[in-house]
Amino acid sequence: MPLASLLSFATEELSVKLGQTLGGLLNATFGNAVELIVSIVALRDGQIRIVQSSMLGSILSNMLLVLGCCFLAGGSRHREQHFNSLVASTMSSLMAVASASLIIPATLYNVMAANGNTTDKEDNILILSHGTAIIMLILYVLYLFFQLKTHSYIFDEEGQGEDGEEPEEAHILSPWAAGIALVVVTVMVAVCAEYLVDSIDAIVETAHISKTFIGLILLPIVGNAAEHVTAVVVSLKNKMDLAIGVAMGSSLQIALGVTPFLVILGWIIGQPMTLHFETFETVVFFLSVLVVNYLIQDGKSNYLEGAMLVGTYVIIALAFYVYPDQPGKKGF
Repeated sequence: MPLASLLSFATEELSVKLGQTLGGLLNATFGNAVELIVSIVALRDGQIRIVQSSMLGSILSNMLLVLGCCFLAGGSRHREQHFNSLVASTMSSLMAVASASLIIPATLYNVMAANGNTTDKEDNILILSHGTAIIMLILYVLYLFFQLKTHSYIFDEEGQGEDGEEPEEAHILSPWAAGIALVVVTVMVAVCAEYLVDSIDAIVETAHISKTFIGLILLPIVGNAAEHVTAVVVSLKNKMDLAIGVAMGSSLQIALGVTPFLVILGWIIGQPMTLHFETFETVVFFLSVLVVNYLIQDGKSNYLEGAMLVGTYVIIALAFYVYPDQPGKKGF
């Protein structure tokens, strides 16, 4: 938590100088660097189940828990908060595309299994996953170009509309100092995360908790502590565009950037990492995207909407707590 607070402070310092859009993108990137490092190590060791669980868990944690806590915290101080609805709509649309990229492999797998086509099933899923991963990476690059270059005025629109309402905040660190602080703190968090991953087996044996629950719930909560602290702090200050950029931007980066990258990396190093998740997990992801899309499409938030998101996350956490491990399926 102290490291998360430092990361939050460094991000706020950068956002003062660079703006809320770029500040949120940087926070999401440095926060997701932890999951990326841990996942690369796990993928190299062939722990595909842990990689998939961690990726899906990170998306759900940011999209439901972090965003929900933002709405709750901000709603406790402000009756109603506003954010750029067009930006939120763009992000939610891309998340819908990401959910489709998981639904299609799961559906194809079940269809081939029902038809008795078991010989080429794994190879076909790999081919589909590799092609889908390339398309998703291209979409994410196009989104970054859209966000930072061609349509940057849309993402800066909310901040321009608030000109004159609040004085410009004084910043303690220069952009270079804040950037160096982000890198150093991210490395320190990654080191701590490595020790956490090494202790997973001991936790499973002593606490009798499944690896699925650890990968989908516990690891993302710890790994996303930086984004969580940052988003809640800025939502209390009524900087909802930055909060949305951190929470939704991080989920989007995991779904369209990190997960496809890991699929391609697995292809390169010979690990059968695919986009085929268990049917239950795929349905949970789709329903979560659906709930979030409904709540953010109007560009307004309050504490009740935050309670809905957090409540949905708690229900999912309970479901995965009783969800059994299936160690026999390493390649799905």
